[in-house]
Amino acid sequence: MTSTELISDDIAATLAPAIAFPTPLLRIDAVTKTFGGFTAVDGLSLDIKAGEFFALLGPSGCGKTTLLRMLAGFETPDAGSILLDGADMAPVLPHQRPVNMMFQNYALFPHLNVRDNIGFGLKRAGLSRAEIDVRVAEMVALVELGGLEKRKPDQLSGGQKQRVALARALARRPQLLLLDEPLAALDKKLRESTQRQLMALQRRLGTTFVIVTHDQEEAMTMADRIGVMKNGRLEQVATPRQLYEAPASRWVAGFVGDINLFEGEVTWHDEHRVTVTTPDAGGISAAEPRQPLAGKAACVAIRPEKIRLSRRGPASDAGHSVAMNRLDGVVSDISYLGGVSVYQIKLDRGATLRAALANTTRLDVDAYPVGERVVAWFTPDDCVVLEP
Repeated sequence: MTSTELISDDIAATLAPAIAFPTPLLRIDAVTKTFGGFTAVDGLSLDIKAGEFFALLGPSGCGKTTLLRMLAGFETPDAGSILLDGADMAPVLPHQRPVNMMFQNYALFPHLNVRDNIGFGLKRAGLSRAEIDVRVAEMVALVELGGLEKRKPDQLSGGQKQRVALARALARRPQLLLLDEPLAALDKKLRESTQRQLMALQRRLGTTFVIVTHDQEEAMTMADRIGVMKNGRLEQVATPRQLYEAPASRWVAGFVGDINLFEGEVTWHDEHRVTVTTPDAGGISAAEPRQPLAGKAACVAIRPEKIRLSRRGPASDAGHSVAMNRLDGVVSDISYLGGVSVYQIKLDRGATLRAALANTTRLDVDAYPVGERVVAWFTPDDCVVLEP
């Protein structure tokens, strides 16, 4: 039985936000935070809707955890404002905000059992023993911890500790739940199953979740939208599909997923296509850039899974509305990843191209062995043209 099957409609109704918010539940307006001479968050603005699962994604030191701590009230902005349901959070103490935070290390009390860890915040909030018992029982059922209520944290697995921390964070029925790298300590299989549980839980309850992570796959799997941060600023805010297929900058393209990047200059264009001539891959025909380029310099981005390989190229361009891009080279390396194999192609002009091919048959040999000449081909619509 899944966690969602354990949630009764009555429990879900009591946990879901009482009011539907048509416009952003959370508004972050030009927020800046510095530590000495270091600017951790730099004039950042962002709206997050009620009921949204939002991910802040970025490398270490980009400011995402600092932003989360300001939302929780553990840090104070040097400039800008944070509004929750239209109310300025600046004068509101952390424990008085309708916000809860789940920490990366879970921060469970080692001397308290599961039941008392979950109920700790409720006791601090002044709820009666009877109310606490009911709320804790709801949380235990919600996260599938039945029978473990009397165990101490050192008697639990990593996944069980994670669910105790989640139950404690949800027990006070916050409008906004903040999650700081909540799955970092879990192994891959457990992390994947916990991701699905979190998604199901969030959708059922309707609570707004904001998760901080440096794991791209985690953000892409769980979030409705992702904000990619760099040096305290948002580089792009988009759905996972938009972020992957239409990155707003060369940096975002290189950060999110695997990609081939070729720099050159625009040597021809019409209203639908451009040709970017590159020194190490030759001319590449690409779809018209979504954003106008500042000059002739350009960067062409192509995802490895968009590239097809064959020994002679496509049999014919017939049936295709546009001519294919064709790059000749030699297979120089192969990485077998189970479902796919990633081929490194040393192009005749000098560049190295990565192509990801699905392993659709159970064979103990690669489709194209190392040293074999191949043609890598792809359409102009498979390419994204960006500022270099």
